Amino acid sequence: MPRVADSAPKLLETHELAPSRWIDFETLFQKYHGVQAGCWCMFYHREGPTGPLGSAVRQEANRRDHRTLLQQGHAQGILVYREGQPVGWCQFGRREDLPRIERGRKYKEIASGLGQPTRWRVTCFFVDRPYRRLGIARLALHAALAAIHRHGGGIVEAYPATHGKAVATWFGTVKMFEQEGFRVVRQFGRSNVLVRKKVDLPPSSRGTQQRLHP
Repeated sequence: MPRVADSAPKLLETHELAPSRWIDFETLFQKYHGVQAGCWCMFYHREGPTGPLGSAVRQEANRRDHRTLLQQGHAQGILVYREGQPVGWCQFGRREDLPRIERGRKYKEIASGLGQPTRWRVTCFFVDRPYRRLGIARLALHAALAAIHRHGGGIVEAYPATHGKAVATWFGTVKMFEQEGFRVVRQFGRSNVLVRKKVDLPPSSRGTQQRLHP
């Protein structure tokens, strides 16, 4: 599908994932076979591996399990819509709902120097290919922080990439997090950093809107 090239501004909307919006999440991810070898944004929900990467059985389990977690109130995220169609995604969640980060060696090596434990994590971004480099991930992050405020706020942690050739680019970029007031706390592997922010400011609205200029 070609990159969007029309000049008229398009309305973007953000909405927090809910059971009633599962079909939109599924529509976006199904276009890319669940994204990242069929992850369905389940990797950080799990404490460890569950089977061969990319296998059909694992992909279906990821899709099913994400929906179950959502119905149980343990999966959170932001969907970005362009003219009613889902085009972007940001996963965030409570520390206990996204445990895999702190189970990893890299996190254990620096955990003792982080001070107060984080309450929230922002772990993944995904944007439909024709709409990349248009600020959709940044908009999703802004909406995620507003949602975190509505859910009580606290320390938010993320792990953005320092350059575009990093393996884990799904964490977002340092620049977009710094623009939202995050500060770099530690190096996190070779090409990522750990950033934090305390969310205690009121959100501008329950759902944000922005004009998109391709």
